[in-house]
Amino acid sequence: MNLSTILCPLDFSAASAGLVAYAAALAVATGAELRLLHVCEPQEDPTGQQPDAKVFGSCKGRMQALQASAEQAGVARVHTGMVRGEAAPEIVAEADRQQADLIVIGAHGQTGLTRFLMGTTAEIVLRTARCATLLVRAPLQPDPAVAAE
Repeated sequence: MNLSTILCPLDFSAASAGLVAYAAALAVATGAELRLLHVCEPQEDPTGQQPDAKVFGSCKGRMQALQASAEQAGVARVHTGMVRGEAAPEIVAEADRQQADLIVIGAHGQTGLTRFLMGTTAEIVLRTARCATLLVRAPLQPDPAVAAE
């Protein structure tokens, strides 16, 4: 497998640490650069104000922790990024900007009417990305080590 750039979008759910570990293992095995991405989606605010800088700072801290985790797993080149917007289109746009060879994205197992009406971010990315997309299903039971963080 010849990969130079792997994009791993993160939503900071309980499955994020496992997803980073999976993407990191692929990056180490292929020598690829790993790019971790978080999309800050627009929030409804009755006052019309933008999300607080504290929220953005919290996201930055989480990204740094996940970056450190990937580096500890042996990934030589790890970069992080945060963008604002709707998750699926921003992930696809970032994959294009970074010329990603692979997107490693988590699936939360949403089914039924909600999926039919809205779709899921992972499903939209899978359908619209120009590069290969690996859908990693979240574990059915949370990992106690991750839950303790």
